[in-house]
Amino acid sequence: MQITRRNFISGGASAVAAAAAAPALAAPWEESMAYPDPRVQVLDPSFNRFRVQSASVERLWTGGRWSEGPVWMGDWRCLLWSDVANNRIMRWDEITGRVSVYRTPSNNSNGLARDREGRLVTCEHFTRRVTRTEHDGSITVVADKFDGKPFNSPNDVVVKSDGSIWFSDPAAAAYDPNEGRIETPELPTNVYRVDPKNGRVTVAASDIRPNGLAFSPDEKILYLAHNEPMPRVIFAYDVVDDGQKLANRRVAVTGDGGNIFDGFRVDAFGNIWTGAGPGDELNGVAFYNPQGKKIARISLPERAANLCFGGVRKNRLFMAASHSLYSLVTNSKGAV
Repeated sequence: MQITRRNFISGGASAVAAAAAAPALAAPWEESMAYPDPRVQVLDPSFNRFRVQSASVERLWTGGRWSEGPVWMGDWRCLLWSDVANNRIMRWDEITGRVSVYRTPSNNSNGLARDREGRLVTCEHFTRRVTRTEHDGSITVVADKFDGKPFNSPNDVVVKSDGSIWFSDPAAAAYDPNEGRIETPELPTNVYRVDPKNGRVTVAASDIRPNGLAFSPDEKILYLAHNEPMPRVIFAYDVVDDGQKLANRRVAVTGDGGNIFDGFRVDAFGNIWTGAGPGDELNGVAFYNPQGKKIARISLPERAANLCFGGVRKNRLFMAASHSLYSLVTNSKGAV
């Protein structure tokens, strides 16, 4: 199906009456008609080197119920992302702009990644497992248990250059009516590592309510979002013991207001681009420099859950936000 960007503005007397009676809502989406786009808000001039003045935020698609976990598939020239509550993985094609359903059911997939052989790695809420889609389309279970107990709800995932798979496993509510999933957590909320040689699963980080995760450009640091305290934080850990363990936990980023960190990426310069929200003053993407200072934000009408870099030059930021998919061309690119 062909999907085009559009504004959601209703007309007519009935619409005016309904609007008068309804509580105030966030402004409807309107694409910027001028450059530079005011949705890209520079909080410190040091961000300007990463901004393309003639680029604006684009809404590529809308119609989802919970957009999450985008991953760029370079050889396909497309983006895949999860529409969690609709139990499907979506596909946006760069050349045609067409959006289609890549997989349904997806077992309420959330985080997506690609391994070093080009295979799709998927966190599945409903089956409480991490899977890999082989080149022939068959699905291999990477991990579904630890110490004989099922995972809680694998959330986000990254693949290191050595082939190891790292994923977060927070616990959700006991029953999620959005997914029809009943969860009875039997494990702590950990981050796990899957060994690429023998498939052994080990705890990489504990004592954390984890969400998004990403490696630094040199893979010497793993960043983890901790969604327990307020304000929220992103921890940094040193990757030690031949890339198999984490040590020296410290706070890399501290959120402002009620911002809840979700999925994020580290660019080639060590900056952190993270999904932000909820609330009109936070919804979108927050940009932090390597020192943890917030120097810009991309304002969206929806909370951004996750993001990734892609496109032919790897400098296009794709933002999966609530019902929609957005993009912005930047003067940066993903770390990997």
